[in-house]
Amino acid sequence: MTMSKPADATIDSLRTSARQAAQRGELAAAERAFLALLERQPQDVEALRFVASRRSTRGDHAAAMQALRLAVELAPEDPATWVQLANLQVAAAELHGAVGSFRRALSLAPRIFVARLQLGAALEQLGQPHEALKAYFMAIESARAMGRWQDDATTAPTLREAVKHAVKYVNRGRRQLFRGAIEPLRARYGGAGLTRVERCLAIYFSEQAANIPDPRQKPKFLFFPDISSQPYYPRRHFPWLEALEAGTDAVRDELRAVLAQGQPLEAFLGPAPAPAGQCMLQATGAGEAAWDAYFFYRHGERYDAHCAQCPQTTALLDALPLVRIRDHAPETLFSVLTPGSHILPHTGVTNTRLVTHLPLIVPPDCAIRVAGEEHVWREGHCVTFDDTYEHEAWNRSEQTRVVLILDSWHPDLSELERAAVTDLVEAIGDFNQSCALPPLSA
Repeated sequence: MTMSKPADATIDSLRTSARQAAQRGELAAAERAFLALLERQPQDVEALRFVASRRSTRGDHAAAMQALRLAVELAPEDPATWVQLANLQVAAAELHGAVGSFRRALSLAPRIFVARLQLGAALEQLGQPHEALKAYFMAIESARAMGRWQDDATTAPTLREAVKHAVKYVNRGRRQLFRGAIEPLRARYGGAGLTRVERCLAIYFSEQAANIPDPRQKPKFLFFPDISSQPYYPRRHFPWLEALEAGTDAVRDELRAVLAQGQPLEAFLGPAPAPAGQCMLQATGAGEAAWDAYFFYRHGERYDAHCAQCPQTTALLDALPLVRIRDHAPETLFSVLTPGSHILPHTGVTNTRLVTHLPLIVPPDCAIRVAGEEHVWREGHCVTFDDTYEHEAWNRSEQTRVVLILDSWHPDLSELERAAVTDLVEAIGDFNQSCALPPLSA
């Protein structure tokens, strides 16, 4: 016996009846109500999606697909509808179509990590391992950023096996990818000179313990083993310091011209620091704290206009053995710390490179502290330190303090190891960039 539709039934009452029946688990009744609603309003997306789900459950994929294709035409900006269509396409073994539908959903809602996990599975089945690797990695990172998939307790029971598979797939795939980045060097020079690089990579993947010799050293990204670890480094390791210091007056003159001409400076922490960044800067006086920069290179990108404005400084920098890693290094700049500003304790990313300061304008009551050891800058006298040790700096004077900052390789690294670290960091950076998600506010 079929349910007859009351003559005075309205679309709203039918929708309410359908929803209530669904909530009670009376799915057949809910389906009948939604079908009745569709008779009056054939383009109702909610009804189409529910009816499609019921038809799919009964194995009628063709009818379900017809309903869902109409639903995505009517609601092309609804990611949930695209995900439902993608899952139906997977069930119907239409994997290429499913990949397109998942990607459409994720373009609308990038952080629906379950859909990204399902996309990874579809790509893996299609024999696209690198794309599957990226999808799985992004799914895991998105979920963990929201406190999910940390362990069984934070993973839905129905997803646990799929998530564990994705984690294994990502770990295996990234190892192969990053080890492959240094394979040309291994093939050319042999493996003996890359032993420490291999250990570095094993530490990165948590396959080996870092066993950092000094507990005060806390690199955020990459720890290179079996090289010296100390907060400050003696100048004998850097024969080029003498030439740099000899140029102090010329560099300072160009700096003063930049400041006098009102050349634009940018906040070192960015125009709108994230909460973690905001914790790095504090005012010690009545004024507002500011840590500004006039970059010559940042993340490996050359600031041509700034270099042209300061040709003597640029010539000195270009003659130095700076770290050069695409999209990462060098980072060279005039670091401008305003009166009453305190850069709070923080740590750097890797011990493969060291930081050098050439002090240019140093009022009284300005200093840096690395691993608890305080150093007072002296104009024209360089100091080199490992920024993976916790460090801080302050200007407690009433004048601006400026130092020239640059980064150079750790002196214990061989030329082959420097080349391998360069290739490795670029490979990691390229992969991470290919997996970058838009900001949460986007």
